[in-house]
Parts: sequence; structure tokens; C-alpha cells
Amino acid sequence: MTSKRTVVHVFVSVFILSIIKLCNGGVTSSYYRKLEYSTDLPLEVFTPPPGYNAPEQVHITQGDQTGRAVIVSWVTPSKPGSKSVRYWRADTHNKQHKHKAHGHIKTYKYYNYTSGYIHHATIRNLEYNTKYFYELGTGHVTRRFSFTTPPKVGPDVPYTFGIIGDLGQTSDSNQTLEHYHSNKKGQAVLFVGDLSYADNHPFHDNRKWDTWGRFIEKNVAYQPWIWTAGNHELDFLPEHGETVPFKPYKHRYHVPYKESKSTSPLWYSIKRASAYIIVLSSYSAYGKYTPQYEWLQEELPKVNREETPWLIVLTHTPWYNSLNYHYMEGESMRVMFESWFVQHKVDLVLAGHVHAYERSERISNIVYNITDGLCAPVMDPSAPIYITIGDGGNMEGIANSFTEPQPSYSAYREASFGHSILDIKNRTHAHYSWHRNQDGEPVAADSLWLHNRYWYPYAETSTTTTMA
Repeated sequence: MTSKRTVVHVFVSVFILSIIKLCNGGVTSSYYRKLEYSTDLPLEVFTPPPGYNAPEQVHITQGDQTGRAVIVSWVTPSKPGSKSVRYWRADTHNKQHKHKAHGHIKTYKYYNYTSGYIHHATIRNLEYNTKYFYELGTGHVTRRFSFTTPPKVGPDVPYTFGIIGDLGQTSDSNQTLEHYHSNKKGQAVLFVGDLSYADNHPFHDNRKWDTWGRFIEKNVAYQPWIWTAGNHELDFLPEHGETVPFKPYKHRYHVPYKESKSTSPLWYSIKRASAYIIVLSSYSAYGKYTPQYEWLQEELPKVNREETPWLIVLTHTPWYNSLNYHYMEGESMRVMFESWFVQHKVDLVLAGHVHAYERSERISNIVYNITDGLCAPVMDPSAPIYITIGDGGNMEGIANSFTEPQPSYSAYREASFGHSILDIKNRTHAHYSWHRNQDGEPVAADSLWLHNRYWYPYAETSTTTTMA
């Protein structure tokens, strides 16, 4: 007969082994970048283009659900100027083949700041997988740019996304953008929130929105960035009369939210090549019966994995995060929506907010029950991988305080700035890599082959490169 003492020993051993299993995490990189805070580059560094009232802060994003439209946005500082965009196929040299898209103009006031004239024009009925030139302005201040439309939506259409978050406008931000810009694979950017960090300055200095627009123009005027709003886009300043959240962001950055039946530009969806991308707002209401909740509940069943096999969600606040910064801030949204993500086999969830890099295993916590304590994340082949990439380089600096020991759900984490590349090959495989700024562009500090949850739901194996 087994003694009570033996039973207790066995119970304690099993309990300890279960703890070891839960806490046996992946890799915490030994590499640390400098820990000093970055400071914003001076305003005068971001000079406007030459010429009176020249179009500036030019940026584009997808303008419809499937990639045949582009929203072109720009600012004229002194007067409205032309509302039109002239565009033509790159393989057409006859001026008679130029077309026009007419836009509209917005302005806004924020405390002691008055914006320039903010233009938005949507070019529609474009051909897939085609390079176009476009021009803004008139006479001596005409500026020319180009973009390439994505391939037609389909299950085995290859496409490459860059992933950037929490960028700001410091020397580290510039290093991140230059590093990504030199990575010629990227065709569009999935941006997970926190743009200019204007709100980190007295009275939310909106001149910082102008300088940030000039800063990113060298990339975003040529390839679309898919926008997500973060906490630094709230610009809520009631003590100075600014009580409308997201005012500068919503005036400056337009998205095709109505195309996906959304009632707000803060949550929407697009299709691009073989990916279905859903953007959520961490800082808008998402409880039951709210507009965002109702929209997502209807949106997820619409995803046809026979057409767009890769299902990717963008949000700003991470649901899983093993750093002490912003720890568990995304918990309420996770509890609300995680079971839906597992049910619909979401492939990736991309977030920012924490100024470091982390990749999770495929885990879920939908067994959470407050009465019995079953709250540890478990391996789940139907769950997404969660990637935190709030490491763009903003003035708040790097997050370098990790929870210890590294939890089992954390596959790789590092206190560095960088960007990621998601290279979709076909319906079953995509290659993911994270590139720290301190390495040459071809070097991937963290990478793995992703297996599609719908078409090829098998376990992945990662490869990492750490630096001493």
C-alpha cells in the first residue's frame, strides 16, 4: 500500500515538473543595444521640398478591398493648390494616356497649431501587378513618384510584407527606416501603430506630425503602408480643449474602412495577394455589442481561405508579452477575442507598444478559468503566433526588463530595434525574419518557416542568430 508521504512526494514532483515545463522558455538574446534614450531629430532636419507650396508628406495606402485602388495623400503648406493626382502606367510614354484622380482637402486645428492643406485622392480601377507613375503639384513644384499594384488576389500568390512599429523620428528611427528601405524584398508595410510621437512634446506639438510625414516619405510615397492606430495617436488633451481622440491621425491617414463595412477607420480589413489583413483598434471600445466587436464577429467568417489562405491581424497592444513593460495591458482584448482567432485559425497576430522584439510559440489561453486557476498558456496548433515588434526606435527608448524566467510561450525575445519581413511563398509556406538594426540587412537575428494554419497546420522550427 502506498504511504501518504510517497503520494505527497509524487504530487510535489509532478507539480514541480509542470512548473519547469511552463517556465522552460525559448531564447532570450544575449545581445543588448545601447540603453540611452534617443532624442527626436531637430525640426530643421526634416526640410520641406524646394519650391513655394510644393506637395510634401506624400504617402500611399491601399484604397479598396482587393488592391486595385490606391489612396494618395499629401500636404500643401501655404494654400490648397491642385486637388488632382495625375497618373499613368510606367510602360506608357504618351501624355495622352495620363489620367486624373480628383481628391478632397481637409484642415484641422489642434490647440495652438493649424495644419496645412491635407489632400486625399483615391486612384481606382488600376491593373494588378503594374507599375504606375503619379504626379502632384503644378509648374515648377511638380513632384513625381511611382508605385506597383499587387498581384490579383489568389491562394498561391507570393508577396512580401515589411513589418514596422513604434517608429518615431530619432536617429534610431532613421536607422530602422534605412535598414528596411535597403531591404529590397519589401513590397508593402504592415505598420502596427505609434507614428510620430508628437504627443511626447509640450502641447502635443503637431509640427512633429509634419516632420514625421517628411521623414517617411522616401518609402511610403512608393509603397503602401497599412496603418494601425496606437496609443500615441490618441492625442487626447482635455486640459487644453482637445477632447476628440485621434484627431490628427484621422485627418492625415486615410484607410479604406468602408470597403469592409466598418463604421470607423480605426478597424478595417483588406486583401492583398494571398493575405487577408484585419486591423483592430486597441484604444477603441471592443466589449460585447460595441461597433468593433460586432464588426469583427461578422468579419472573421467572411474570410475565404481558399482565396486568401494567410489570415493576419494587426493590433497595437500585445496579447502575449513577457517584458515588464505594458505587461498584460492587452489582456481584456485577448479574453474577448482569442477564442475567435483560434476558431478561425489566424496565422499571425502582429503588435507593437512594447519597445522590444518578441515572438511567441503557437499558444492559447482560452482554457482560462478564474475558479480553478487554469490560466497558463498552452501549446495550440490552431492558434496564431504572436509577434511584438514595437522596436522602431522612438524617443522613449528600448524596453530591456524581461520577466524571469522566460515563459514557455516565448520563443525568442531581444531588447533591440529592427524590422521584420514576411515573405509569403504560397498557400502553405511563408518565411518570416526579424532584422536588428545593428546587423547587415541580409542577416536575420530570428527567423522561421511559417506553416499555414488552414492548409498545412504542422509545427514550425525556428532558427536564431544571437550576438554576444
